[in-house]
Amino acid sequence: MKYLVGIDLGTTNTVMYYHDLEAEDSQPQIFKVLQLTESGETESRDSLPSFLYLPEDGELPQGALALPWAPENSVAIGEFARKCAPKLPNKVIVSTKSWLCAENIDRNAAILPWHRENQDKKLSPVEASRRIIAHLQAAWNQIMAANDPDNRLENQTVILTVPASFDAVARELTVNAAREAGLQVVLLEEPLAAFYAWLHEHESDWRKTVQPGNIILVCDIGGGTSDFTMIKVVDEDGNLGFERIAVGRHILLGGDNMDLTAAYTVAAKLQKEQNLKLDNYQITGLTHACRQAKEILMSSEDATPQPLTVLGRGSSVIGGTITTELNREELLDILLEGFFPQCSQENKPARNVRSGLRAMGLNYESDPAVTRHLAEFTAQHLSGSEAFPTHVLFNGGVTKAPPVRKRLMQVLESWKPETAPEVSALTDSNPDQAVALGACCYANVRRGEAIRIKAGSSHAYYVGIESSMPAVPGFTPPVQALCTLPLGLEEGSACDIPFDGLGLVVGETTSFRFFSSTTRREDMPGTVIDDAENTPELEELPPISATLPADGNIPPGSLIPVKLHGELTETGTLQLWCTGQQPNQRWKLEFELRHQE
Repeated sequence: MKYLVGIDLGTTNTVMYYHDLEAEDSQPQIFKVLQLTESGETESRDSLPSFLYLPEDGELPQGALALPWAPENSVAIGEFARKCAPKLPNKVIVSTKSWLCAENIDRNAAILPWHRENQDKKLSPVEASRRIIAHLQAAWNQIMAANDPDNRLENQTVILTVPASFDAVARELTVNAAREAGLQVVLLEEPLAAFYAWLHEHESDWRKTVQPGNIILVCDIGGGTSDFTMIKVVDEDGNLGFERIAVGRHILLGGDNMDLTAAYTVAAKLQKEQNLKLDNYQITGLTHACRQAKEILMSSEDATPQPLTVLGRGSSVIGGTITTELNREELLDILLEGFFPQCSQENKPARNVRSGLRAMGLNYESDPAVTRHLAEFTAQHLSGSEAFPTHVLFNGGVTKAPPVRKRLMQVLESWKPETAPEVSALTDSNPDQAVALGACCYANVRRGEAIRIKAGSSHAYYVGIESSMPAVPGFTPPVQALCTLPLGLEEGSACDIPFDGLGLVVGETTSFRFFSSTTRREDMPGTVIDDAENTPELEELPPISATLPADGNIPPGSLIPVKLHGELTETGTLQLWCTGQQPNQRWKLEFELRHQE
């Protein structure tokens, strides 16, 4: 393979880096992605906005969406789609990555854009992700493989990033999207990718910055999620190394929430000052406009107020187009006090009140305070002055704003034990590109040519086992959780689960409840937790199932004794197998991803 390729499949922007192995003294470089920037106009840019515009038939002139590899193209992906979002919110798919981890919907069903009535112009989250990846693939092949088919992207080493908090299901769906696009990929967690990028940028002097015992907090706040990871600097026989020691739970909280909050704030101002009430369609369009305004206002202290346009919806609501504006002071008040308030480390995020965003199908966090989620994370994984972070690496588009970084550093400093050293921020590269760069560097790590962070699985996984007990009025037997793969298991590893007494039903589908944890580090394969439903460290995932055909000698419904076998693939996905007592009796357990009421 000639190229090592890293792809950051982002919630808001998708970025791609590559490394030419045959070039002398080559360094990773960004791949500029050809895309539509206006109707009928194309341009190559550093990032591909993760937006998909699906126009109605005949809505645009013939060939308006044409690309060199798709002259009859009917879907716009990238900058033009992003520009269409404020004006046509019900025809543009956004935040595809967030939908991949939405457990309460069928992620293989055509449901996006969420509020669109024309079912023929909808895509599933997996299909939308596939199309973004396929666009990258086609743009690459158009340029890099024009004269040599061996250089096609499907023939290269490709690292694809996911949030560290993505569970086994979301990871599997991401791999499926890439596989359906024709790519074989290896997954890498985004916070680790950001740290690999920092190591690359500071290849000559990072050993002067950190020392054994230091703990680096990677604070990754992107468009859809907030990811927290801690990496410890360790001494390995006189050489410095790194070990990932903690991963936060999945927090569906990021720039999307902030954009919507800004939109509701502007809508309230319009109603108060002009007596104008916006409907849901207009709020969605205003949210996209606020996203664009936020990126400009947070980039500079001298940024001027940004105009916001709200499209009319008829005389019964608003007679014509309304224009207002959002200034930097208003936005800072919304973001800092709403999402990054000062709090103590003992504060915990509130989870008793659901966000209004739940109506859109995504399970957003009830508490918007990122700092309280960070307090919970540090309290769960740290204790004592020797375990407090010494360095912070910021990543994600939200953390590009200097006021956000300053507030987070102030909060961390207020939590720091008196005897702990001062917390310092690591200088970093462009947060918009660091993850893709780090993914490209990780491809080189896998070749044994750079330092590797010891990480492994970010979750421990468990199968639910129903207790065999007599019926007792008013008492439901607890569900036990059997550990099948431990936290920290390295990719490419496998283990047998030492547990007897499991039976698989023949002739029909057998389902198992499934759980995961990011904190139970001591559990090994075969460990049993007596009451899974009342163990707060466990989160339930979609069930897993297998079907064992019954042969002529075994009546349907019979139980076949089986053993469980777990594998964490080189790709970074989970596989569980049932192995019978007879030769060739081996069945893969599959996730049941169809939404069930």
